[in-house]
Amino acid sequence: MKKIMERLGKFFVPEPGSSRWTYIMPYLVLVIVFIVLFAGGTYGWERTNSTEFCGTTCHTMPPQGVTHANSPHANVTCEECHIGRASFTDQFMRKSQALHEVYYTVFSLYEYPIRAKALRPARDTCEKCHLPETFTSDSLRTIKHFANDEPNTVSNLYLILKTGGGDKREGLGFGIHWHITNKVQYYAADELNQIIPYVRVYNDDGSYTEYTDVESGFDPASVDEGKLKQMDCTTCHNRVTHNFENPADSVDDAMSRGVIDPSIPSIRQQAVSVLTEKYATRDDAVKVIAALEESYKSNFSDYYSQNGEKIQNAITEIQAIYDRTVFHDQEVDWTTHPNNLGHINSPGCFRCHDGKHLNEDNEAVRLECNLCHSIPVVTGARDLVTKIEINSGGIEPDSHLNPNWISLHNTSMDQTCAQCHTTEGAGGTSNTSFCSNSACHGSVFTFAGFDAPALREILKDQIPTPPPAQAVTSSAVPSYDANIGALFTAKCGACHGAAAAGGLNVTTYADLMKGGKDGAVIVPNDSANSLLVKIQSAKHYFNFSAEELDLVKQWIDAGAPEK
Repeated sequence: MKKIMERLGKFFVPEPGSSRWTYIMPYLVLVIVFIVLFAGGTYGWERTNSTEFCGTTCHTMPPQGVTHANSPHANVTCEECHIGRASFTDQFMRKSQALHEVYYTVFSLYEYPIRAKALRPARDTCEKCHLPETFTSDSLRTIKHFANDEPNTVSNLYLILKTGGGDKREGLGFGIHWHITNKVQYYAADELNQIIPYVRVYNDDGSYTEYTDVESGFDPASVDEGKLKQMDCTTCHNRVTHNFENPADSVDDAMSRGVIDPSIPSIRQQAVSVLTEKYATRDDAVKVIAALEESYKSNFSDYYSQNGEKIQNAITEIQAIYDRTVFHDQEVDWTTHPNNLGHINSPGCFRCHDGKHLNEDNEAVRLECNLCHSIPVVTGARDLVTKIEINSGGIEPDSHLNPNWISLHNTSMDQTCAQCHTTEGAGGTSNTSFCSNSACHGSVFTFAGFDAPALREILKDQIPTPPPAQAVTSSAVPSYDANIGALFTAKCGACHGAAAAGGLNVTTYADLMKGGKDGAVIVPNDSANSLLVKIQSAKHYFNFSAEELDLVKQWIDAGAPEK
């Protein structure tokens, strides 16, 4: 060792009179060593930040690696989301804070299933690429479903997604992204943020409105300010990169793309059934799925004899779906990591928009189908045209303006609904009218609070009073008090009542005679020149019958008497 040190000393401190190269060589060696260390360190840093390292070298991450490779973020490295785009110094400090995870990995101390518990804020990750303040216009979504019958009957669900966003200062700030451009905080009662009993919505002046789940028994006064979380991108888009899709959706997607041939009899039902089962090992699952071939040989022998390859391809894809969504070693499947987008397979939007979160005035965080998207429309293979109804901002009855309207509407149906909506088979699933929508009434909304006992008790006093019967009784001289007022209230009062659409209220004689924004609608003794008659003689939101309009004309021509 002593001789080595002496030689190194002479190498770096040459004796007087040594050659020029003897003096230059130590510096060249130092430069080369620095370059090698710098290049090696840079490569090592980049390597440990790579998707390949995180997804394969780290033995705990196969589920995240597989789902990442099949996600919209497949070209985004793990480090960009989990550490965030930042300077080297910031990234190094953030990464050093997770050194304990190396210890957990080496000694297999992880509790499964593994869940990320220290994600960077969306401002440091998502919003480096996606700016929520940028307005996004509405977009059409088509969702294809297949039935659990032998022909795998296909149907399409269409809706317009109201993404929205933008800045309020620019006259925008609405739609789904309203939640990001405005300050909203919530308290979660569980680790996965699936149970949210308390929501706080801030107003422009800094004040806020509190909403509490009336079924939860949560006391707003007990809220721990330190445990309030602010809504950001990942509050809803929590599985945009690592989504473990449930079997039904996975199979529908594969069939819609033709990867599983929809012509195979009962393949949808068979595939979902084998994928939904719980298996002790992956090998057990693969064997059960492979056994579908024998089932088709026995039960659909004629079809199998001519289409055996289609069935084999389907089995291969079903096994691939299983491998993308179930990981036995890490105890991960589609049930362990709920997706907060939507509200069918997990609470999602209904964590807050379930109709049960009320403020001190018993007004709900609105539970409305058309708040974030249009009313969904379902069409079958024989439907040539799909008509999607879009609210164009027209007249809306007072009852619909109640924040609790969706929870009340099934107890509030009456003849006035037909003024704006087709009502054939109301409450059914025939899709023959607006009120017989199978996407609404044919689905079980497990996470909505439509029938929550405490909510029903609170809202019973808000059920709208049924409108008076439509009176078309005749008298010698019709009058407002005798029959015309009741007719107007029943037929027109939903819009031209307290809401006074167009400035017109027809539910009192004085308001009717005063007219609306366009002036008087009644010209006594002159029905032909009365604006109300002209409007009712053409197509309107709701028209009087010929008999009813004739009675109104008689009343006007008689001088439009009040009594």
